[in-house]
Amino acid sequence: MEIKLAKTAGFCFGVNRAVDMLYKMVEDGERVCTLGPIIHNPQVIDDLAGKGVVIVDSEKDVPENTKVVIRTHGVEKQVIDSLKASGIEFCDATCPFVRKIHKIITDNSDENTFVLIAGDANHPEVQGIRSYCKGDSIVFKNSDDLEEYAKKHPKIAEKEIIVVWQTTFNTVEYEKCLKNLKKHYTNAKIFDTICSATNERQEEAMRLASACDAMIIVGGRQSSNTAKLKAVCENCCPTYLIETAKELSQIDLSGCERVGVTAGASTPAVIIKEVLSTMSENTNANVIETAEEVAMTSKVDEMDFETLLNESLDNMSTDQKVLGIVTGISPSEIQVDIGRKQTGYVPADEYSADPTADPMKELKIGDEINLIIMKTNDQEGTIMLSKKRYDAQGAWDKIEAAKENDEVVNGTVTDVIKGGVIVIVNGVRVFVPASLATASRGDSLDELLKTKVDLKIIEVKAERGRKKAVGSIKAVLREARKAAEEAFWAQAEEGQVYQGTVKSLTNYGAFVDIGGVDGMVHISELSWKRIKHPSDVLAIGQEIEVFVKSLDKENKKISLGYKKAEDNPWEILRRDYPVDTVIESEIVGMTTFGAFATVIPGIDGLIHISQIADQHISKPQDVLKIGEKVTCKITAIDFDKSRVSLSIRALLAPKAEEEAVEEVAEEAAEEAVEE
Repeated sequence: MEIKLAKTAGFCFGVNRAVDMLYKMVEDGERVCTLGPIIHNPQVIDDLAGKGVVIVDSEKDVPENTKVVIRTHGVEKQVIDSLKASGIEFCDATCPFVRKIHKIITDNSDENTFVLIAGDANHPEVQGIRSYCKGDSIVFKNSDDLEEYAKKHPKIAEKEIIVVWQTTFNTVEYEKCLKNLKKHYTNAKIFDTICSATNERQEEAMRLASACDAMIIVGGRQSSNTAKLKAVCENCCPTYLIETAKELSQIDLSGCERVGVTAGASTPAVIIKEVLSTMSENTNANVIETAEEVAMTSKVDEMDFETLLNESLDNMSTDQKVLGIVTGISPSEIQVDIGRKQTGYVPADEYSADPTADPMKELKIGDEINLIIMKTNDQEGTIMLSKKRYDAQGAWDKIEAAKENDEVVNGTVTDVIKGGVIVIVNGVRVFVPASLATASRGDSLDELLKTKVDLKIIEVKAERGRKKAVGSIKAVLREARKAAEEAFWAQAEEGQVYQGTVKSLTNYGAFVDIGGVDGMVHISELSWKRIKHPSDVLAIGQEIEVFVKSLDKENKKISLGYKKAEDNPWEILRRDYPVDTVIESEIVGMTTFGAFATVIPGIDGLIHISQIADQHISKPQDVLKIGEKVTCKITAIDFDKSRVSLSIRALLAPKAEEEAVEEVAEEAAEEAVEE
């Protein structure tokens, strides 16, 4: 018989970190208790109990002068608050993946948010997660449970909804639930919080089960993680859950050519080794291991539980995925704690495939980041890790899923090349053709450089063994514009005021974008004075305030106004320039019967030929010329006919007026004599 051991069997990062923390505290002579079992493994719990570690049910039961360790599943928020209020010293060994869920709920919900939690309602992890919800919440265990709840409570779909998942949730059931969520709660904000280690463990277990005649799952029966491993495997072959090697005697593996072995995240290496050793001795089987992490050894019977456990904690191979907690940031590297004695660091060039990414700005001390171990240097006591390579492993899966589901993704434009632009999406280079990069063909591609953009993946193809992705920014812009148009026409009314952007100019007016829809301002609506072209008033790209003059809903046409009533020069004239007002004016035109002069911008007045001079003139040009500045008086205003009468003569001295009358009289007398 051949025994095949799963690569991912045994402690995950969170359990590794918690158990290591607890054993170190005991080793340092501290009095320690845990709120509930630190992990779901009776053998580890028994060993810790033998070293004096006490399990308490509540913070009220904590013995004096004893430090509390919070279990990996976490506890309810009020328990943490109570510990702080009581002044009880505690260490938080909550799995970072669980703490991440607490933070998601805290940052993304309020009293009006409805939280959907996928998992086991009675599990301490889920109970802890639920305590961080500020509003209503429910827990569903599978897709059928979710479907039933959606039908019974249809009004929930109208609320703001966020969805999180228990870290050990079944990955197969996850896909089913995802479809139901998209069907019933289209507005839901879904956070994939299933632990990456859980996902990998379950996927490997399924692959192994499909290639074996039987599966042995090693782990505590109270462990949710272990139970789900059994659930995913038993669909492929007979599957047996055991806690220790002693239980193997109750299982008949005769007739099996290949048996697979995996273990839950709470199962220490010593128990896995003992199971492998027993199976090998009983069946003369050949044990095939897929990694270095749990090598079978003849020392099982010679070494005590703690020694073997510590040995397993120190056993971590390269290419393994881990979760790091940022402890320091510099321009050249990021320092991280991954739960080991060695110092972890991420070189700056291993942080991100996006050249614009800046860890100095994007990270802070205490942040959690997913990493892959690249190199372990035991002599120097360092571990080199990579975030960029971790991101790249799942990046193509996400790109392909985005295409399959017609989802919008976000990326950074890093290059403008011949024929289009390059956008980095989760570390993947996506080519966007020029015709699909902007809303209009004439728009500049250079303006996109170094900017964040939303796009859709329209094609994923393989060429010469390399995958290539093609995207469209225009598709997202088009959908956004369509949505904006629908929203506009649903509430549009005449008189509404908008801040708009001038998109284009024509001889007859200007087209203005008022938030996803275009309206037209006729040239006559641009200014109270006559203009030759809209460019006399506006420029493309200018931000202006406009109002809706009229709507043609049938043809989807919008007529906009720009000039304001309060800027109407005739209203300004009425308010500020009554009859008898003296003004400085400029001659702007001539006729046989007088001259036209500017009253205020937008209004010209007539100086009749008889009001130009204090003597008789035959034509205005005898006294005035275009562009000349003159002082005149407003003598009459006809607002109905939009006419203003001006007079220069009215401002002449009375004496000059009398002399002018005498002169006219003399001229008349001379004419009479001549006759």
